[in-house]
Amino acid sequence: MTEEIEFILDFAQEQMQESISRLEGVLSKIRAGKASPQMLSTVKVDYYGAITPLSQMANINTPDSQTISIQPFDKSVMGDIEKAITEANLGLNPMNNGEIIMINIPALTEERRKDLVKQVKLETENCKVSVRNTRQKANDEVKKLSKDGLSEDMARDAESSVQTLTDEYIALTDKHFEDKQKDVMTI
Repeated sequence: MTEEIEFILDFAQEQMQESISRLEGVLSKIRAGKASPQMLSTVKVDYYGAITPLSQMANINTPDSQTISIQPFDKSVMGDIEKAITEANLGLNPMNNGEIIMINIPALTEERRKDLVKQVKLETENCKVSVRNTRQKANDEVKKLSKDGLSEDMARDAESSVQTLTDEYIALTDKHFEDKQKDVMTI
């Protein structure tokens, strides 16, 4: 029976970690007024009929905190890259000088910063719901084992372990929220 409990706990931890990883990915795309190559991580370019991530066909750098520079390996696709960035609906305006594409990141207004904090809060709440759903599934599995002969003490210990895991991941989610909120609100 203890192998099944270990399996349930390991599975729950994996699921909760996946929720945190998804949250980290989403939060990394919420810009805080500072330029970051990660802002373009979702941009895909039609490169001779193949949909290719921008990062695989260009060097993406941040020469300063308000600018992203994109230097394509193949200069003939600069127009396609500009089009892909515009179509990605990131609110960015690429400028092509024939050699590199520059994107200026406008400073955020106070109102926009508050909207971004609301968006961050929503994403962290979604992560917490996912973690709690994982807890519920794990506890349901422990209850099934109880019906199949698992002692009450072992079931209680397993549920306690699941709750401890849940508390850890909820705290980690809150930490991500606080860090991103501070990042967004810092001018």
